[in-house]
Amino acid sequence: MNIVGRFAPSPSGRMHLGNIYAALMSYASVKCRGGKWLLRIEDLDRSRCKREYAEQIIDDLCWLGLVPDLGASILADDSAYYQSNRDDIYIKYFEQLRQQGLLYECFCRRNELNVASAPHASDGHVVYGGKCRLLSYEQKEALSRERKPCWRMRMPDVDDVFVDGKYGVQHENLAKDRGDFIVRRADGNFSYNLAVVVDDALMGVTEVVRGCDLLTVSHEQRFIYSNIGYEAPHYCHFPLLLANSGSRLSKRDHSLAMDVLRDRFTPEELIGTIAWCVNIQPTKQPMSVCEFVSAFDWQKIPQKDIVVNWD
Repeated sequence: MNIVGRFAPSPSGRMHLGNIYAALMSYASVKCRGGKWLLRIEDLDRSRCKREYAEQIIDDLCWLGLVPDLGASILADDSAYYQSNRDDIYIKYFEQLRQQGLLYECFCRRNELNVASAPHASDGHVVYGGKCRLLSYEQKEALSRERKPCWRMRMPDVDDVFVDGKYGVQHENLAKDRGDFIVRRADGNFSYNLAVVVDDALMGVTEVVRGCDLLTVSHEQRFIYSNIGYEAPHYCHFPLLLANSGSRLSKRDHSLAMDVLRDRFTPEELIGTIAWCVNIQPTKQPMSVCEFVSAFDWQKIPQKDIVVNWD
């Protein structure tokens, strides 16, 4: 089987150390087995995502030596790998799910969700209680005059089980643990869950490597796969890099943004330090992309999140 992995960043600002770490992990995991690496730009949020940020992402990846085999590039004919250009495709699969009776309109406002939802799950996930599942035609007509609805996926009371490449067996009940989730927002934009599944399925992605903060949404995505006629990919999640404060790295951490990092380090120094952070090597010795791929081993990667004491 041809192995295809992918990196799918959101162009809402300059990449930071956590983004580069994610790109390097997904690249190494697929390349150490002779697979291909795809770059897709996830710019569903038109208000925050910009083409110039996407071009910076591509430039930063190339500077590091992470050159995609497939997908977005600096070429003019890469529009199919930008989610903002794929609404027609998402509509097709949205309608397929709707015809199957799996979707329903939800009129709940954000401030009503605490009332309409179950208590927080252990991972902070709020399980929607299904308030709008059984609305009558008349009720929906009345509510639609006040606000536009979003669309939710109707989750069945069944268990979903899969084996993650790093965290092992994952087991959740789709109704009780995940709940009915949004697939299309009230403004018409499609959700991450729907778009990422459709894109990965159509682009032939066989392996999804990403941060462990997205581990549990794999259950929701696997349910979409099973209902649009595609097999779910193999999932392998990795621990997050944390700031000294214990918080997740973000685009607000300007000292770890790529423009600053490129001024301070060579690509090899940056890759070598990341390799040291995740136990790929015992020191911060500079390392090329090829050397990182050769040394890569999922068994070396810790399961617990990693505090980055960059100095």
